[in-house]
Amino acid sequence: MGLIKKYAKGNKTCSVTFSLPKEAVKTAKTAFLVGEFNNWQIHTTPMKKATDGSFKVALELKAGREYQYRYLIDDKTWENDFKADKYVPSPYGACDNSVVIV
Repeated sequence: MGLIKKYAKGNKTCSVTFSLPKEAVKTAKTAFLVGEFNNWQIHTTPMKKATDGSFKVALELKAGREYQYRYLIDDKTWENDFKADKYVPSPYGACDNSVVIV
C-alpha cells in the first residue's frame, strides 16, 4: 500500500495516487477508496485493478489539508493504508482511520 503525491504548480492541489498491493487484496474483485474527500460514500471512488493484481486510483486534492480515509475490499473488508501519513481514531469503533497530508 502506499501514496504517491504530485503537487501542481503553486502547490494549491495535489494529485495523490492511492494503491493497494496484491498482497493486501489477495483475490479481491473490487476495491473502493472511501474518505472525507468523497463524504464517506462507499461506491463513489472505485479503484482500478491492475494486471499484477493490485488496485490504484488517483485523486486531485486541495493542498494544505489532511484527509481521513480507508479502503473497502469486496464490499466486506475494511483496511487501512499501512503507508498512510498518520492515523486517527475512528468515531465509529475501535479501529483507526488512515490520514493523507497534502
